[in-house]
Amino acid sequence: MGYVHATIELSNPREPELQPITAQALADSGALMLCIPEHLALQLKLQQESEREVTVADGRSMRVPYVGPVKVSFQDRICFVGALVLGDTVLLGAVPMEDMDLTINPSLQRLEPDPRSPNIPHALVKGVQTL
Repeated sequence: MGYVHATIELSNPREPELQPITAQALADSGALMLCIPEHLALQLKLQQESEREVTVADGRSMRVPYVGPVKVSFQDRICFVGALVLGDTVLLGAVPMEDMDLTINPSLQRLEPDPRSPNIPHALVKGVQTL
């Protein structure tokens, strides 16, 4: 399977007057988080909430800024997540993809809504028992 890229829109819900940014994101189900380059965090005026320690693919550990919230839009789906600030490209990990109910279609090499719920995101939750 090759790389799967998707056009997403990033915005800062705390700064509604700022224009959203359209970005090409690498969709990676092996990564957990949304990762954005520093210049996008600055353009969106995202606040640093904390630092996170991350381990990158080559095994190195480092501390990186954790910013948010970030509104992520793909087609007619949205989610709100925090983002790690690192790298030079946008990386869309499993957490935001799961939140928007998106899947990677390896045969077509594209990101798309889960075919079991094409019109609205679906979430699996456990029932809550009331007293």
